[in-house]
Amino acid sequence: MTTVALVTGASSGIGESIARRLQAMGYVVYATARRVERMASLADAGIITVKADVTDDASMVALVERIVAERGRIDVLVNNAGYGSYGALEEVPMDEARRQVDVNLFGLARLTQLVVPHMRAQGSGYIVNISSIGGKMYEPLGAWYHATKFAVEGLSDSLRLELAPFGIHVVIIEPGAIHTEWATIAADSLVSVSGSGPYARQAARSAAVLRASEGKVKVASSPDVVARAVAKAVTARRPKTRYAVGAGAKPILAARRVLPDRAFDAVMTAVYRMAGAVDRRSA
Repeated sequence: MTTVALVTGASSGIGESIARRLQAMGYVVYATARRVERMASLADAGIITVKADVTDDASMVALVERIVAERGRIDVLVNNAGYGSYGALEEVPMDEARRQVDVNLFGLARLTQLVVPHMRAQGSGYIVNISSIGGKMYEPLGAWYHATKFAVEGLSDSLRLELAPFGIHVVIIEPGAIHTEWATIAADSLVSVSGSGPYARQAARSAAVLRASEGKVKVASSPDVVARAVAKAVTARRPKTRYAVGAGAKPILAARRVLPDRAFDAVMTAVYRMAGAVDRRSA
């Protein structure tokens, strides 16, 4: 029997790595992104690439209908599409805030909504939601991003319980620092929104932390660590509810569990202050 996987946000980084790994495991993989031309190498490798936007309902409906028409089933859904919108809450325009929620939360929820009836009918399936350690901890100037990831965690936990009777597994992946273009895009957005004015100093520090994986000191893990976690989850008879992977993920989450809020606040403040000092010395 053909095993079919759908991976969103597959034009680079984590999504691309997941699509390649699942294909190597024998899955028929449908990979989606808004810019289909950036998935040319996936298409060359035999992965089925489809232009789709998680904020465009019609494109998602057409996507699911196409897969079911062509393959008759969907066994794995990997909700990976997302981005980081950073900036002071005071300064982030509400249109941008809504877009962040639309992409990171509502898009994930709507695609899940479309796929679930087919998984329920076949009596099996895996829904893998790519969250973040940012769904358990927080950073200055990251309010909207962290709000969406906290929401993904809660949505996934509730969904796990309601879908379990139908043989559908819901898994959360919580990456730490991963070497992708995500951090640079988030840092550039942050500086654009809050790089001048009352939050400029915080913005410089936060951007330095976000860009650390792109600087001289490599502190981030390969996207393949996330792909391996996804592969492990979707081949497990009883997968873990959460997989924390990548640089810093486990120690940061452990610290968040143990430390009171004020103590964790102090740790984060010290980290960002130090990052700002290092960034100034290297400038």
